[in-house]
Amino acid sequence: MNKKLAAALSGGAVLTLMLSGCSDDSSKKVDDWAKTFCNTAQPQFKKITDANAAIQAQTRDDSKPADVQKTDSAAFQQISDAYKALGAAVDKAGAPPVKDGATTQQEAVKELNASSVSYANLKKKVDALNAGDQAAFAKGLEDIATELGKISSTGDASLKKLESGDVGKAMQKQPGCQKQTPSSPAPSGSGAGAPADKSASPSGSASPSASQSAKSS
Repeated sequence: MNKKLAAALSGGAVLTLMLSGCSDDSSKKVDDWAKTFCNTAQPQFKKITDANAAIQAQTRDDSKPADVQKTDSAAFQQISDAYKALGAAVDKAGAPPVKDGATTQQEAVKELNASSVSYANLKKKVDALNAGDQAAFAKGLEDIATELGKISSTGDASLKKLESGDVGKAMQKQPGCQKQTPSSPAPSGSGAGAPADKSASPSGSASPSASQSAKSS
C-alpha cells in the first residue's frame, strides 16, 4: 500500500523541475536567472528526493504500521516545507527575463505554495490514521495515495511553463536543477527527516495484512 504512495509521489509536479541533460545556449540574462533560482532550489529538491526515498524504504511487507505512519508523516512535512521554500526561491529570483515572465513567475509561486499546503494536509491525514488497526490503516493509506495522485497530476501547468523555452534550457545547464540523488536509505522506521532514500508510497504497506489489503484493492 505504501508502494502506491511512492508511485504517486514520483509524478509530483515539482519533480518535473529536476531536469536532466544539456541544452543549447541561451541569453546571459536567462542563464543568470536560472543560476540564481537553481542554486537556491537545490537543497529543497534534495529534501524532496530524500523524503520520497524514506517513504519508499517503508514499502516492505514487514514494515510496521507505526513506523510507516511516522516515516510518511515526517516525509510529507519535509516535502511541504520544501515546496514552500521553492515558492520563495522563485519569488526571490524575480521574473524570468522572457515574454510574460512576471505572470509565469507569479503563477509558479502560487502553485508551489498550494502544493505545500496540500502536503501539509496529507501529513495531518497520515497522523490521524489508526496504526493499531492494520486493515483500516492500509485502507487509509490507499485513500491518501489516491489523493496524492490527484495532487501530482494537476496544478503544474505554470511549473511546466517555467521550465519551457529558453528558461528551461538555461535551467538544464544548472547542477542545482538537475535530478538529485537520494541519501543512503534510512533504517526502517527512521523517519524522513534523517538522511534517507527517497519516496512516499502506500502500496508497500505497513504490515503483511495491510499489504494484502492494498493488493486486493
